[in-house]
Amino acid sequence: MMSLARLLLLVAAVAAAASCATGATAATAHHPKGLRVHLTHVDAHGNYSRLQLLQRAARRSHHRMSRLVSTSKKAAASPGAVGDLQVPVHAGNGEFLMDMAIGTPALSYAAIVDTGSDLVWTQCKPCVECFKQSTPVFDPSKSSTYAAVPCSSDLCGDLPTSTCTSNKCGYTYTYGDSSSTQGVLATETFTLADSSSKLPGVAFGCGDTNEGDGFSQGAGLVGLGRGPLSLVSQLGLDKFSYCLTSLDDGAGKSPLLLGGSVADISESKATAPVQSTPLVKNPIQPSFYYVTLTGLTVGSTRITLPASAFAIQDDGTGGVIVDSGTSITYLEVEGYRALKKAFVAQMSLPVADGSETGLDLCFRAPAEGVDEVKVPKLVFHFDGGADLDLPAENYMVLDSGSGALCLTVAASRGLSIIGNFQQQNFQFVYDVAGDTLSFAPVQCAKL
Repeated sequence: MMSLARLLLLVAAVAAAASCATGATAATAHHPKGLRVHLTHVDAHGNYSRLQLLQRAARRSHHRMSRLVSTSKKAAASPGAVGDLQVPVHAGNGEFLMDMAIGTPALSYAAIVDTGSDLVWTQCKPCVECFKQSTPVFDPSKSSTYAAVPCSSDLCGDLPTSTCTSNKCGYTYTYGDSSSTQGVLATETFTLADSSSKLPGVAFGCGDTNEGDGFSQGAGLVGLGRGPLSLVSQLGLDKFSYCLTSLDDGAGKSPLLLGGSVADISESKATAPVQSTPLVKNPIQPSFYYVTLTGLTVGSTRITLPASAFAIQDDGTGGVIVDSGTSITYLEVEGYRALKKAFVAQMSLPVADGSETGLDLCFRAPAEGVDEVKVPKLVFHFDGGADLDLPAENYMVLDSGSGALCLTVAASRGLSIIGNFQQQNFQFVYDVAGDTLSFAPVQCAKL
């Protein structure tokens, strides 16, 4: 007969083994079901003029589009490559910041939110090379909840590329503009500032070698993509949503709602019916949120293009993603040319030089009565009958200084992107469990 002492030892051993086995999903096991945090635009406190805001947004968008297209092309050229630390390339940077804290005791910092990538990371001491940030750099030696991830962990296996040194899992993420972060994959307790909710055991990159201009607005990134290391996946969220305030409300807080209990659109706050379209998966680019764009309407012109124009190609290029980190919408050249032609034909204003704004298509607005200028409606048609019917301020912006009225849509090759100018004052719900994207117009500042 087993003694009581031996039985207690056995129970303790089983409990310890179970704890070790579930350590990789500690955040999933203990996270609250619904969290609300707020996003701040990266230029909110810069005291920029409207022209400067447009220029900065356009410049970041062009860089990010290049990164995202580079991602698709490199992944297509080297599918499944794991030995080369330069492949695959990830999205990087973004337009919105989230306040959070890391460690025990908690150290606060602002992180760039990115729906186009997965890894959660921040700069860590001792820095080999770090960019300047406004908050102290995280020191893992001073946190009682920090733990390096061993090379044998499933979390290490979830990295697209990894190295192993002293049984510590190393990572390197290289972005399309040669920006990069490199360090050790670890687990920590994160605290979301708005909710004070502690999330134990979140896997993150503790970067001691980080370089690039795109990260200086924050102290790291929070990936909300579809891959296993994103915050969405680690917390086991079935849904998340956000509602982005407009460019004119730069200091406004944009709500980010994590979890099905809070993420759904309230019909009482939506000013039009909720629209839904399937999310599409691209096995070569599994992190991005793809949708199927079936056509466009500009004013009285319905633009119908071959399905191949916006389809995901066999090599993983092409397709249409919804991205919070790109301001401008980019359409594959064939689609953009048709849209541009329709706008030029239906606008009652002469075409103007938009080079100063960084946008491709601009019109010369009248010196007086600009508020009375009529612009053609713009509607994006998606699979399942979902129509993103945009108000004029979501696709036309006026630079009062130069008098240029510009379209916030541009051409691309290899990938189309629905940007955040088009998403402003719409609540977008990402149902990752049901593979559905839903949206409806909502006054985000009041949500």
